[in-house]
Amino acid sequence: MQAEFRAPRRRARVHEEYVAPLPVSRSPEERSHFRAELINQHVLVCHPDHIQKIYNQGYFGKGVLSRARPDHSVSDQWEQHEGLFLPVVSQSRYEELLRWAGSALSAQGLDEDAVNQTLLDLARPVEMEDVRREGSGGEEPGPNGGASPQTKSPGSEVEPEAKRSRRSSPQNHDQDPDPDPSGDPGSDVDPELNSDSDSDPGPLVPGPGFVLVVSDSEVCGGVKEIRRTPFSLTEYLQLSLEEAFFLVYSLGCLSVYLNQEPQSILQLWREFCSMRPDFVSSFAAYQHCRSRGWVPKGGGGAKYGVDLMLYRKGPPFYHASYSVVIERVDDAFKGSPLRPFSWRSLAAHSRITSNVSKELMLCYIIFPADLSEAELDSPVCLSRLKVQEVIVSRWVSTKERAEQEDI
Repeated sequence: MQAEFRAPRRRARVHEEYVAPLPVSRSPEERSHFRAELINQHVLVCHPDHIQKIYNQGYFGKGVLSRARPDHSVSDQWEQHEGLFLPVVSQSRYEELLRWAGSALSAQGLDEDAVNQTLLDLARPVEMEDVRREGSGGEEPGPNGGASPQTKSPGSEVEPEAKRSRRSSPQNHDQDPDPDPSGDPGSDVDPELNSDSDSDPGPLVPGPGFVLVVSDSEVCGGVKEIRRTPFSLTEYLQLSLEEAFFLVYSLGCLSVYLNQEPQSILQLWREFCSMRPDFVSSFAAYQHCRSRGWVPKGGGGAKYGVDLMLYRKGPPFYHASYSVVIERVDDAFKGSPLRPFSWRSLAAHSRITSNVSKELMLCYIIFPADLSEAELDSPVCLSRLKVQEVIVSRWVSTKERAEQEDI
């Protein structure tokens, strides 16, 4: 029986403009050039401008502190206060941030008295004049006139960069692109993206150094005070190995550094193959899907027991159309499968995929019989691999009977 193709389901509410993916250019002068770091077997993009461009142009990677778009902030709510837009947090949330800052300062070797005094200085209300002066580019003094004791992670950047991108694309991307199919609120059976306010917040100044703290007490009547942010976390973009190598090898727009040394294509290929024994097959499938205009995402496939989810244009615009299982076989379609299937497990995969309005695709990576292990040591071997897709459809007897009765 021929599989029935389902048209991609568009998101009910889309608040983002589509940006053309990163181009393939033969001229080095026309290429964008980005940098990533290989840290603890993870590929991280740290520069704020590079993060936004890589994610916006092709939806590569995900934020390390976010579910999708790298736009993590100390608060999802911003409010205009005397002409400035500031993140809003509750008193209890602010006290939690203070505890985190205290733990970080204690871990740095400060004694208890010094930690308590620092936290007290941080928690003092800040006058609007000081906020405006420091937000206009002046040096940010600490509570005692010195440098601010604000606790930051190493190499942290100011967060307004991500917020500025959010201003042009105000969609709330903390919503999982493909929520869990368990039937909880947000299930992919009928999901919608959360929408932010339609109002444009304008220039986000002076940045994450200050927050607007709202009192939790009814006695205080929701008094709002400006205070310093005690704990600032840095948002990075995490790329999968397949995404990183595609940007390096196929598009030529990314350089990956290991211990401050740029890695060649061959070095990176060997490094990724040592980290993931199935990297050759997974990258061949990823490159095959990308070259046909799909946006493959690996993170969302874990909840469905598959390797990739395929999106048209990107997760903000459409729900995933295919759940992809990658298998390595030889010319005769034989070989040790990466994921052995029984009839029961295959039926379970098919049913889950059907319940969330997707199609199950088996993507076979065909290795020639004469392909040696030495050839697999270089990405040149990709030219000898073939890809065959098989769509598995679930046969529903009641639907089949209804169609026969109509005839």
